[in-house]
Amino acid sequence: MLSRKTKYGLKALSYLARNIEDAPVQISVISTSENISLKFLESILLTLRKAGFLGSKKGKGGGYYLMKGPEDISIAAVYRVLEGPIALVPCVSLNFYEKCVDCPDEDHCSVHNLMVEVRDSNLKILENTSLADLITKE
Repeated sequence: MLSRKTKYGLKALSYLARNIEDAPVQISVISTSENISLKFLESILLTLRKAGFLGSKKGKGGGYYLMKGPEDISIAAVYRVLEGPIALVPCVSLNFYEKCVDCPDEDHCSVHNLMVEVRDSNLKILENTSLADLITKE
């Protein structure tokens, strides 16, 4: 299940991508518009800034802005920063692999094989969907 953190992060990024003025947006404006707790949003935007998706400007006229065009931000990249692994079990994760302690042979594990298919299906959608695609589907 998608966490609120990731859902709100995607909503905030979408709001910034739709910002036609191309000026920094105050966090309070995003919070009010997207109905996200200000404190929680501060934490999310800080994480996205540290990951290089956002920039920020302090002072009058300050706020947050996208560091890349919406077409250059994949949903998979945002998901990994806010949520962690895309795979549902660690033994099929491409970036966060861990062997399952209860599984002697991954190649013959029915759960492992199913989860590879689930991971690949999810990856196909998330890697091939950009922030630009997300805001055009609204």
